[in-house]
Amino acid sequence: MAINILIVDDSTVMRAMILKSLRMTGLDIGETHQASNGEEGLDTLEGNWIDLVIVDINMPVMNGEEMIDRMKQNPETADVPIVVISTEGSESRLDKLRQKGAAFIHKPFTPEIIRDTMRKMLGLASEDA
Repeated sequence: MAINILIVDDSTVMRAMILKSLRMTGLDIGETHQASNGEEGLDTLEGNWIDLVIVDINMPVMNGEEMIDRMKQNPETADVPIVVISTEGSESRLDKLRQKGAAFIHKPFTPEIIRDTMRKMLGLASEDA
């Protein structure tokens, strides 16, 4: 089953790095969509089948935390797994995100970290298990 992914980050370079890392994971990546802020991300979610959202926290227009809150309020997107990739270091903010069901990856990251986090969030068995 191909995994359709939405990448939400205000940095074009970071979106490209995440996309390249996704392709290196060995997972079956389907359609990938990109957005530069939370508002664009929510619009993309409305018109596409997305299996996993990768989101940054600090963005203009609508930040990642607000986007996550809006996703959780919408019955159609409430159960979509979310992975936050950010340089954010505040433990209280990370705890808040985890309570909302999001996984967290610190920048910089490796394809293996993304792969393992995606497997966990999507309930996929590890190949070495």
